[in-house]
Amino acid sequence: MTNNLDTFFGAMSDPTRRAVIERLVTGPAPVSELHAPHDIALPTFLRHLKVLEDSGLVRSEKKGRVRTVHIEAAPLAVAEDWLQNQRLIWEGRIDRLAALAEQIERTAP
Repeated sequence: MTNNLDTFFGAMSDPTRRAVIERLVTGPAPVSELHAPHDIALPTFLRHLKVLEDSGLVRSEKKGRVRTVHIEAAPLAVAEDWLQNQRLIWEGRIDRLAALAEQIERTAP
């Protein structure tokens, strides 16, 4: 699972790739539409899409001359589960720390 998380967070570490994912949440889109708001050359943008595809976050299909990109939910769910577990761990630690601080405060002279 760590490798999947490393790949996920690596792919999501770039603002261009995050913007693509944010757009794809609303539905599939052709590459030309995804590229339009970004002020980068198409070959550079296609490298970003490749990183997203290699991570499993998106898939693309070609019909005729149009390549359409779709979001894939599985990697997002894996990351969400990991983050939820981390949140629970840290909430438990904070609760124990708060209880200790309260105990110290009650016993302080």
